[in-house]
Amino acid sequence: MSDKTSFDFTRLSEREKYKLLIGTVVPRPIALVTTVDQEGRANAAPISFFNCLSAEPAVLALGVENHDDLSFKDTARNIRATGVFTINIVSRAILEAMNVCAVPFASDIDELAEAGLTALPGSMIKAPYIAQSPAAFECRSYLTLGIGNSREIILGEVLTAHIRSDIVNPRLHVDPVGLDAIGRMGGHGYSLTSETFDLPTMSIEQWEERKRAMELRREDA
Repeated sequence: MSDKTSFDFTRLSEREKYKLLIGTVVPRPIALVTTVDQEGRANAAPISFFNCLSAEPAVLALGVENHDDLSFKDTARNIRATGVFTINIVSRAILEAMNVCAVPFASDIDELAEAGLTALPGSMIKAPYIAQSPAAFECRSYLTLGIGNSREIILGEVLTAHIRSDIVNPRLHVDPVGLDAIGRMGGHGYSLTSETFDLPTMSIEQWEERKRAMELRREDA
């Protein structure tokens, strides 16, 4: 076994904890989150502190960072004001556009227009979804947790999903190659998901059979 270096998180700075977490909890899915403010102006921001937490109720989670002065960024402020948001999955085809949406524009700048992305009206909520995204989830704010002063965990209940027709079959299986989602690594790194493999979970009987086979091989060695 290789040597391990241990880090006491109670003695690390916020930045040091961040670097260790984003460098090891990888790849992380990316949510390109679209919201609207109280005047109906759209905003888009990529968030890689994102995942699926539950199927019933269908809940997606966002970790939304505040500004350095601890004020809310547009995404968190808009969700508080409207109670809704849309998560758009980032594929390789819209990676560059997503990166444009990460530019710290002023609140009155339309990131979607700057990135050349098309906003389609939500079917159940005011927040739009992105036409070029392979999948999008319209969400209603379910629960918000304040994590210290620098970040909020926002849980959203999925109300509607928009999935590109050619990548989902009648049995509701989504083609991962067709989805072509991008993952977030540490630093400025990203990863592809086009190379996948299957590994079925074993039953107790299958594991016992495999264990007996391994023991027989050891005896014959």
